[in-house]
Amino acid sequence: MLRTLAVANYRSIRSIVISLGCLNLITGENGSGKSNLYRALRLLADTADGGGVGALAREGGLPSALWAGPERISERMRRGEVAIQGGSRQEAVGLRLGFASDDFGYAMDLGFPPPSKAPTAFALDPEFKREAIWSGPFLRSSNLLIDRRGPLARVREGRTWRVASDRLNAFESLFAQIADPDRAPEAIRVRETIRAWRFYDHFRSDRDAPARQAQLGSRTTVLGHDGADLAAAWQTIREVGDSDALDAAVEDAFPGAQVSIAVNDGRFTLMFSQHGLLRPLSAAELSDGTLRYLLWIAALHTPRPPPLMVLNEPETSLHPDLLPALARLIAHASSRSQVWVVSHAARLIAALETGADCQTLRVEKDFSQTRIAGLRELDEPAWYWPER
Repeated sequence: MLRTLAVANYRSIRSIVISLGCLNLITGENGSGKSNLYRALRLLADTADGGGVGALAREGGLPSALWAGPERISERMRRGEVAIQGGSRQEAVGLRLGFASDDFGYAMDLGFPPPSKAPTAFALDPEFKREAIWSGPFLRSSNLLIDRRGPLARVREGRTWRVASDRLNAFESLFAQIADPDRAPEAIRVRETIRAWRFYDHFRSDRDAPARQAQLGSRTTVLGHDGADLAAAWQTIREVGDSDALDAAVEDAFPGAQVSIAVNDGRFTLMFSQHGLLRPLSAAELSDGTLRYLLWIAALHTPRPPPLMVLNEPETSLHPDLLPALARLIAHASSRSQVWVVSHAARLIAALETGADCQTLRVEKDFSQTRIAGLRELDEPAWYWPER
């Protein structure tokens, strides 16, 4: 389970270090930076999958993703005595992301490449300046396991260090270059843990949504991000997962309703039966809210729970009366996976906060910086970035 998340110089986040629990609720006003915390997690996941630089390129490149404010906001600036302005920098320009879990920690520092003598069309691609993997809750010199500085990566062997490579590509993470079960097993362990994180962001429920169509089905332990395999995932839960919990979730949200899966020549179609109707409705006939809720039931009852499940605004298209049931669904999932929920729906927030395990992080803006409301520097968990 993730214990600490640290983000620095990413969009509206100048610096945040937060403790995490089993169920983490991220809320705040529009524009406060909730989505930037979510995107920081996505960027970490993309990095472990070899796509960190590409993900930044899709955001407009490193210049667009970097914190745009001054390195420091002085008290005189806060009081309005002088204009908010930059000064001589004390730190290297870089985007830094990291986390610490029960077993390992990881941090990376992305910066601009030095001027190149050879012509290149990729001059704005960021470089991995530092990466570190360690054991324990925060980085110390004594618990550092893998240390990457530019092209050089070292792996600890007892009291000494072994050079894993001195020719790493600057535009690729160490996960893509030295993750080896013999040379660097810790890199494999951390990489596969991050790759197992699961993100769900706005299931489609429009007329042409994949979840409305009959699909060729096979055993599906993990619902796809677009929900195209909803019927196959539902049937898989019935056969190898918790079928009773699946039925209970439907009953909780839609009393008297039942869901079945029709199979015709290998094509699976979800059917929804409700009291008062003479025939079941296919997924193509369901309302947007009903279809989206059934997608959440399938996603959160996966027979293969991930170490971390991230839900971005799961209340979208749902009637407010469904939100208490959705909160119970999420709370149930948090008993099997660590869950991160981004929401601004008051009714969902109130329902989630009734649970003892829910940790609410209220995000706010302070001089355009995203901060956690009520969190002072001395309240932050211990965290040290690897120095360049």
